[in-house]
Amino acid sequence: MNNALRITAFAAALAATFGTAYGVGRGLDPLVAEDRPAQQHAGHGAGEEGEGKGGSGHAAGGLQISDGGYTLALETPTIRAGARTEIRFAITDDSGRKVTDYRREHGKELHFILASSDLAEFRHLHPVRAADGTWTTPVDLPEAGGYRAFADFTPAADGAENLTLGADLAVSGTYRPAALPAPRATAEVDGYRVALDGELRAGRDGELKLTVSRNGRPVTDLQPYLGAYGHLVALRSGDLAYLHVHPNEGGPGPVVSFAATAPSAGTYRLFLDFRHEGKVRTAAFTVRVAPEKAAVDPQESGSGESGAHAH
Repeated sequence: MNNALRITAFAAALAATFGTAYGVGRGLDPLVAEDRPAQQHAGHGAGEEGEGKGGSGHAAGGLQISDGGYTLALETPTIRAGARTEIRFAITDDSGRKVTDYRREHGKELHFILASSDLAEFRHLHPVRAADGTWTTPVDLPEAGGYRAFADFTPAADGAENLTLGADLAVSGTYRPAALPAPRATAEVDGYRVALDGELRAGRDGELKLTVSRNGRPVTDLQPYLGAYGHLVALRSGDLAYLHVHPNEGGPGPVVSFAATAPSAGTYRLFLDFRHEGKVRTAAFTVRVAPEKAAVDPQESGSGESGAHAH
């Protein structure tokens, strides 16, 4: 590739960091040893930042690089597509010191997620923390463009709350945004079929049920992954606002149930991680969320107006 083309490709990747989300999600997580599944999980991540916490809350996370006195300091803001690279980052406090003490959430001190701005690439990674507070993780991203890095964690400091911070990552190379897949009730991955039932609703609690099967038979022996039988992340198309919820009480399949609340209307991409026969797989869905409707005033119900409007 000549110098002019390299500069053009890199500029495209930087520009895409601020681009609109277009695409489809896929990705695998490395095999890790897991604890036994918890019997019940509350809402986690973005939803705990807002009101209405019955499940996941209404707030979106990952839109800020700093919050609550903590900052996601991405020390590797640019990498090259198609090359195995080590990403380095730290969480710093309001004095600029690297945080070294965390509360473990679902078996990990920190959850690190990468998603491309077109949602064509999704990675749930588990970085390693050094004694000085620097986190590192290897990654190989095949497609160029803008990405968002999310750090989901809870500092061990007294009174500290769970946070989801986000930072931009540029991946150099030729950028070709993918189109967002149409909503479908099923997804296929590695011979598994995952069926989605339920509704993600704006400003209201909803239940999402995902049923895993293979060769036409229900999978009833899902294995624990991050202390549960499934792990769900939702990203809003456009700004990549982040929701992170965990399953309701349940057994090892075939159904994994989640309580979730969308912070707003829009199109979302859902990524379900599940583990079976020692391997983690990711099924992805596109869902559209209608605007939240206001209650109808009975005194106005005969006026010929609907009384409902989008918030």
